Amino acid sequence: MDLSVVVPAYNEFESLPELAEWVDRVCRSSALSYEMIIIDDGSNDTTWAVIETLGRSNPSVKGIRFRRNYGKAAALHTGFRESQGEVVITMDADLQDSPDEIPELVRMIREENYHVVSGWKKKRYDPFVKRFTSKFYNYTARKFSGIKLHDFNCGLKAYNSEVVKSIEVFGEMHRYIPMLAKEAGFRKIGEKVVVHQARKYGVTKYGLDRFVKGYLDLLTISFITKFGKRPMHFFGMLGTLMFIAGTALALFLGIRKLTFIHNGLRAPLVADSPYFYIALTVMVIGSFLFLTGFLAELINRRSPERNTYLIKESVNL
Repeated sequence: MDLSVVVPAYNEFESLPELAEWVDRVCRSSALSYEMIIIDDGSNDTTWAVIETLGRSNPSVKGIRFRRNYGKAAALHTGFRESQGEVVITMDADLQDSPDEIPELVRMIREENYHVVSGWKKKRYDPFVKRFTSKFYNYTARKFSGIKLHDFNCGLKAYNSEVVKSIEVFGEMHRYIPMLAKEAGFRKIGEKVVVHQARKYGVTKYGLDRFVKGYLDLLTISFITKFGKRPMHFFGMLGTLMFIAGTALALFLGIRKLTFIHNGLRAPLVADSPYFYIALTVMVIGSFLFLTGFLAELINRRSPERNTYLIKESVNL
């Protein structure tokens, strides 16, 4: 199979028929064999009924229904797991991503050997505040990751199938799949300017809180990509340095007291100095950090590297 189109959907019953017909038309005109996997992320409207209808009329449309709303990352993770295409494309269900971009994205993966191609909505139909915060967020993400992308959060992306089978998307990490791919060794990452269409149906599912969540996720993914497989390198090193600093301060206090005694002077009690309690606190914190790193290493080696989401039912799988 040439192509898998993975579409997370949450309360998008109005747009799905038009999107499915558009994807089918584009793939047929480009002679691409395809499957369209729509993940109903716990919708509380008629989204699943629409997916079932689409699946009956077009065997290329497949559906997965979660028992509750897990989030976009969970939907993508599940879609990646079920995908069978040589190229995997993700897009949002709200028709703001144009399926007309599919043939060129597929060509870039196949002929230019990109591992990941991210869409860049250079001209956006969003409010000024959203555009400004998005630019600031993307600038920070570029500096953290070293990946020269203008739009990390664009839902329209293309992947070599090997990439999506090699990475684990969890939490809210769908924004940082290029970073996960880079960490997994897939370093040829490009971008393509894509059309951003104004929303036709429904309302956005994201508020201003995603700006804060985005930065928290950026810090998380930066830590995980650097220390996720070796937590002792972070906690152990930090704990060791703090323990050494606390020990050095305690030795200073002890040597100072011995110096007073040696010179026949009245030596102050070590416990009377505030530095004694600072040294003790730093040593205790250092010990806890070291133990945290040790326990994290044990957990890391015993934890299965997968996420499991409760699927209620499926179509054509």
